[in-house]
Amino acid sequence: MALPKSRHSKARSRKRRANWKLPAPNLQICPNCEGYKTRHVACPECGYYMGRAVMEVKES
Repeated sequence: MALPKSRHSKARSRKRRANWKLPAPNLQICPNCEGYKTRHVACPECGYYMGRAVMEVKES
């Protein structure tokens, strides 16, 4: 099994791990209620998807 000849510094290791962030989700505006929703998913505020009601939303 291969072993490194010298230890890598903390900065060198942490520089590589700096790019492990999760991207923010792409939100779009719902054409029915103008609320934000993720793509290809029914709107959580009004329950519409592609112009038709696909689920009932409880009002609180």
